Amino acid sequence: MTGEKWTIYWNEYTSDTYLYGSEITFHKKDDVEFWNRLMPPGTVIKQWYSKTNYQMQRIEPALPMIDGETGYQITVNIDCPEGEQCLVRLVFYDRYEVEAGSLVIRGKTAEFHCPLKTYSYRMQLINGGVTGFHFHSIIIREVLHGTEENTATTE
Repeated sequence: MTGEKWTIYWNEYTSDTYLYGSEITFHKKDDVEFWNRLMPPGTVIKQWYSKTNYQMQRIEPALPMIDGETGYQITVNIDCPEGEQCLVRLVFYDRYEVEAGSLVIRGKTAEFHCPLKTYSYRMQLINGGVTGFHFHSIIIREVLHGTEENTATTE
């Protein structure tokens, strides 16, 4: 059973996007084409935030506020070529901006709990050996009565 649902899109603001040698085409809100044949694996392609400093970054938070008491499910809607993949990394921070934990999602869906002391978090799209892909969206859902055996925990 799921609760609230949030859909995260790749907006056209490119401040937190890897641009060096990249070709990015915004077809629609839910269809962004990315190509970069020379980018090394492990590079952060795009980053979203749950908390921002508008005066400094000039962007609004794109991620919902989440807490450590509720379980969540993340669904990654990205079309990659056969044998290539993108990773999604969630990095959790406490109120003093000290990393409180992280989680790497390698598949299309995963369930997780964030650390109890989470104050904010970032979501990073990471190159897992991909040269190009179509990004559609990333969906985060509250899981109200999920099973504990499928729940990933953070470091």
